[in-house]
Amino acid sequence: MLPSAPDSDAAPSPLARFNQAPPTAAEAVLLACCGSHRWARRVAAHRPYPTVEALLAAADEAAYDLTSGDLAEALAGETPAALADRGGLSVHTALRAAHAHYESRFGHAFILALDEATAADPAAALDQTLAALRERLGHDADEESAVTAEQLRRLCRSRLLRAFEPARSPDRAGSITPGLPRGTQAVSRRYDGRGRWTVPGRA
Repeated sequence: MLPSAPDSDAAPSPLARFNQAPPTAAEAVLLACCGSHRWARRVAAHRPYPTVEALLAAADEAAYDLTSGDLAEALAGETPAALADRGGLSVHTALRAAHAHYESRFGHAFILALDEATAADPAAALDQTLAALRERLGHDADEESAVTAEQLRRLCRSRLLRAFEPARSPDRAGSITPGLPRGTQAVSRRYDGRGRWTVPGRA
């Protein structure tokens, strides 16, 4: 949590408070958006940020450099989103089965960044989550690692917007995850076979 702003007619913005916070406090705010400690340390180390857009750009850059270990650490910290009470028993049963199959196949939680329009419609969110699960179950491990890393990057952006510019953030970002033990599109990325993902045209 960021330090409380002192009483004044013009209280500092969330970004100003973040820029002025001690490193441990700033990293704690960032870890609530992405559970990779290396990512949080890197983004915090580049303060101060002049704008929220600059912060988002730095967060993206750090996300592109996540290693397989960083990604695993972040996924371990994901928590379930509430399951919307829509779609009927058959949809909920299919969703639970798909989640269980996904976790068994890939060994980590399923995450999905929903766009604002879909997130605002519980039935559409359920449909998109189930469709994405079915599609991604057809990936091999390297393909799914790249997709998961990109979905995590998008979730981090949404969470940062919610923290620093609530008026701009979607009402919901995340996957529909029904009561599983742990929680739990894209810039083109390639897995280099050594535990890192690369973006074509970037060093």
